[in-house]
Amino acid sequence: MTGIAGVLRLLPPPAAIVAVLALLPTPHAIAGSQRVTIRTDDGVTLAATWYEPGTRAPAVILVHMLYKSRRDWDTVATSLATQGIGALAIDLRGHGESSGSIPAGETGDYSALVHDVTAARHYLSSRSDVQPSRLGIAGASVGANLAVLEAAADPAIASLALLSPSTDYRGLRIEAAMKTYAKRPALLIASDDDAYASRSVKELQKSGTGIREALILNHAGHGTVMLGRDPDLARTLVDWFRRTLL
Repeated sequence: MTGIAGVLRLLPPPAAIVAVLALLPTPHAIAGSQRVTIRTDDGVTLAATWYEPGTRAPAVILVHMLYKSRRDWDTVATSLATQGIGALAIDLRGHGESSGSIPAGETGDYSALVHDVTAARHYLSSRSDVQPSRLGIAGASVGANLAVLEAAADPAIASLALLSPSTDYRGLRIEAAMKTYAKRPALLIASDDDAYASRSVKELQKSGTGIREALILNHAGHGTVMLGRDPDLARTLVDWFRRTLL
């Protein structure tokens, strides 16, 4: 006899309970993933999840929206790993399970959040199963702006996918950074019901000399919300990184 029923017949009650618990999935458990901790250069401890591709491979950093968490990226991260690309989803400082605090209001200093993406990049470079010269970043809303600012300063970032970027997000201006990003490719995505992000995509498409693919979705909302409203978006992101990193 196999399965849980067979285990219960063979084991005494205490052991049977343990066996059932072992067979039940834990919250947020995803095959091939592990929780990791990352320390930033200014002393913040970040919680992150590493999605294992199973071999030495390129990798993508996934950066969430303001007031959200790394869990927004579970579907994309799992799909990337399945396609042979590692994924590192981080909780920005003050979000999810990370330490630190969220900047106060629209006038707060959001530039410190760039340290979090830099720390994620250094973590990936320390892993023997990651190709350190084949890294990408996908960011949503503020995460998109952070992705551009990090990539402009780091030539190892070979590809970007930006969900609802803004030319200026609470002081995080990225027009100059996109020009510095230069010849490297970027996928720019916004929804037609998100006016500022749609305008920003059109403006950013003109920045730099590399490939700038723009995608305007239909009534899909903002940032990672679009992943739930457009069933094809996760696959689009995975296909983009397969084309630009593999």
